[in-house]
Amino acid sequence: MKTKNYILILLIAFSCAMCNSSKKEEKVSTEKTSETKKHDHNLLSAEDSLKLVNHQIEVNGDVEFPLQLTVDSLRKMKVVTIDNLKITGKNGEVKREIKVCKGVLLKDILEKAKIKQEDHKDRNFYIVARASDDYKATFSWAEIFNNPTGENTYILFEENGKPVKNGEMIAICRNDIRTGPRHVYWLKSIEVYKVN
Repeated sequence: MKTKNYILILLIAFSCAMCNSSKKEEKVSTEKTSETKKHDHNLLSAEDSLKLVNHQIEVNGDVEFPLQLTVDSLRKMKVVTIDNLKITGKNGEVKREIKVCKGVLLKDILEKAKIKQEDHKDRNFYIVARASDDYKATFSWAEIFNNPTGENTYILFEENGKPVKNGEMIAICRNDIRTGPRHVYWLKSIEVYKVN
């Protein structure tokens, strides 16, 4: 009977020791996470920002009809009005709020350019929204054409009744949890590539 009690006490002590060691590891990993460097973005002067502005965006790559779009050509497409758009950062903080903006669904632009699909099962494509400073956001064919993301990804050209700041056109995905990472200022191209 005493040996069973000793074994039981040893098992309990061992379990407690393991719990405490995992808490120490947790604490160490939390400390390491908080020590990561902040990624600061340098603010651009108005002059530098103007150098990055594009007056047209190119839709190219694996499309049948490459396009060159301007704000005027976007205005001739099916324009969508979006109310209360919040741009959130990587930690979920609201960076910017736009009361009302106008733009065109990325899906509508891609349908106009017509992705080169061999048949209806040919869906292995990705789309890159590229900025003048080479910042990129990517989307899959499935996100745009078979997911609510397709109804929430826009190329914006107007904010609060005025032309957009930081370029004439901006790409944004409204239903991302954090909208900032796929918020592309100074949009210069929409590129379609087939996954091999």
